[in-house]
Amino acid sequence: MKKLKSVIYWCLFFSSPFLFAAKVDTLQVASIAMHKTYKAAVVLPNSYTKSKTAYPVLYLLHGAYGHFNDWLSRTPNKEVVKNLADQYDLIIVMPEGETFSFYLDSPINSGSQFETFITKEVISTVDKTYRTIADKRARAITGLSMGGHGALYLSAKHPELFCAAGSMSGAVDMSAMLNRESSAQVVQLMKPVFGDQSANQEMYVKYSVLQLIDTIKSNKLPLILDCGVDDFLIEPNRELHRRLLYNKIEHDYTERPGAHTWEYWENALPFHVLFFNKIVSRK
Repeated sequence: MKKLKSVIYWCLFFSSPFLFAAKVDTLQVASIAMHKTYKAAVVLPNSYTKSKTAYPVLYLLHGAYGHFNDWLSRTPNKEVVKNLADQYDLIIVMPEGETFSFYLDSPINSGSQFETFITKEVISTVDKTYRTIADKRARAITGLSMGGHGALYLSAKHPELFCAAGSMSGAVDMSAMLNRESSAQVVQLMKPVFGDQSANQEMYVKYSVLQLIDTIKSNKLPLILDCGVDDFLIEPNRELHRRLLYNKIEHDYTERPGAHTWEYWENALPFHVLFFNKIVSRK
């Protein structure tokens, strides 16, 4: 009887899906622009090692106060990104964006050049390291909060790199940060990006997604946007939605129950991946 139980145990063990789950790499990305090396988490679907085909890539950006491994360590279900990579046969890349870079190229600080880092250094390193479809038709980008801003901002400025973009609870109006009780803290955090202009609201307006409507319209990239109804960023997201509608820019916009939380973003991410899966090319 014990022998039978042992056989059953090992059969169940070796048939467990966890043995065939997606693999996570930590990729070192050298930034010539910033004279520094940063990390990126790369999730490879289980099928990657068993095939010779090239894969589409989703760039998934973290939010403020966070780092490259947030999407793997802070969601309630720690397997959600890996499960989606397996489900859709998709490489998912989570690059470093530092705590408050907003994925911009700072006009005053050569050590904060995260637009260049993502668009020129991360993407090229990923395409050289992995078997990717190294073309915009198979490359999408999304993110949460600061990362939502980053995904929309980078895709608007670099439509040659992405076939679609998304935002979850995106900080799409950067100037709104100066209207909150924490504005003094924001000014300090943004000094590496804006220097002595970090209290100047016009600087934030200049870099906001809300100011890129004409560019977004001309690019015609498919967009997916969502925000929780209890999120402190709901009004800027509604304003972005209104401006997109007014300009007749096609987009997928959803409001769901929830706030600025990992529970919300874990729930939102599968909708984004499903949206992108219908757009990205696999040839």
